[in-house]
Amino acid sequence: MGKRIAVYPGSFDPVTFGHMDIIQRAAEMVDTLVVGVLVNQAKTPLFSVDERVKMIQLVTDGISNVEVDSFSGLAVDFAKEKGAEFIVRGLRAITDFEFELQLAQTNRIMNPGIDTIFLTTSLQYAYLSSTTVKEVASYGGDISHFVPPAIIEEIARKLGQQ
Repeated sequence: MGKRIAVYPGSFDPVTFGHMDIIQRAAEMVDTLVVGVLVNQAKTPLFSVDERVKMIQLVTDGISNVEVDSFSGLAVDFAKEKGAEFIVRGLRAITDFEFELQLAQTNRIMNPGIDTIFLTTSLQYAYLSSTTVKEVASYGGDISHFVPPAIIEEIARKLGQQ
């Protein structure tokens, strides 16, 4: 049996403790976890793709089987390109499930060799989103419960608060 590779795609703008929870748990399940930072033309991110990749590399430095890369297009195509068997998706609430289920079923039709693994976010992060982090930070609020210390510094720099 070959190496088990999974892809965890997302925008990660910025990476949060919720994302880190999924990354750490998924990394324990596979030989290689590729965190795929999406280039999404439909969104206007706070951080560039390169900045997001570097931030995730920084906060996952201690997890030896995690790689970080960027991609544009479909996650299922990125997963195939990386030789992955699985796409990892985090679920915060039941409201995420319907969308994620449709996405997983669509991906399965496009590539039957790639399955989706759903991980429920740990309860202490169930409310957390990158959008919430950016909004709280933009008003000068304390985001230390939401993102790693190195990310706090990057957000403050980006928002001109440092």
